[in-house]
Amino acid sequence: MKCIFDNAIIYGKQFTATVLTLNTKFILMEEVYKHISMKFLAEDDRPREKLATLGRHNLSDAELLAIILGSGNRHETAVQLAQRMLSDNNNSINALAKLGLSELKKYKGVGEAKAVNIAAAFEVGRRRTGNDGGERVKITSSKIAYEIIQKFLSDLPHEEFWILILNRANKVVKEECISKGGISSTVVDARLICKSAIENNASAIILAHNHPSGQLIPSIEDKTITKKISEALRLFDIALLDHIIVGDQNYYSFGDEGIL
Repeated sequence: MKCIFDNAIIYGKQFTATVLTLNTKFILMEEVYKHISMKFLAEDDRPREKLATLGRHNLSDAELLAIILGSGNRHETAVQLAQRMLSDNNNSINALAKLGLSELKKYKGVGEAKAVNIAAAFEVGRRRTGNDGGERVKITSSKIAYEIIQKFLSDLPHEEFWILILNRANKVVKEECISKGGISSTVVDARLICKSAIENNASAIILAHNHPSGQLIPSIEDKTITKKISEALRLFDIALLDHIIVGDQNYYSFGDEGIL
């Protein structure tokens, strides 16, 4: 068997590849076929450079996702992998954000590290939305309440029930998760809500929970528990200002609909 060295040009980059001659067949070493990194893309297709020169607003969703991925797999560039991931999720960033780590890792080229990077990036985005910068936010509308609570409830695959605890000035002093449940329901104990409200010297409370299905219409159970909690809080002279249902990038307000 004879070993010789030759040069290979791949995506504009030159590699020195070991070529083995065996029965007149040439086999390129596996290094030549490593996954395609973004540094080998044509200059116009490099999302990192594009962001640096043109600004973040000029990148597509796929290009932004490709930057988080860093590289693709043996058959796809990072951009192509990102495009396929989005395509599989109706070209919706919101739908992609709902995927868990195990679902993300089903894509070839996405291991534990990349899946964690994607999940962390989406979580940073959620937390930034409605961030009060350390100052207590005054609730003057259902929209403000939604902006605070949605960072905890958006994109969850299961139901959770939260409360916002307000002081006399209607400023939020605490956000608290009361319970976590399944896909379509969660158990809520009015006594726990009253206990937390009293311990935190609440003057008012806002209830909030999510519907993983994205549907915003309140169920009979939603209306029943809202009434029960309202009556319990009234015994302690604590007002129930609203009950927010968080759906898919939208919300339903019991207060706005006049059904508190």
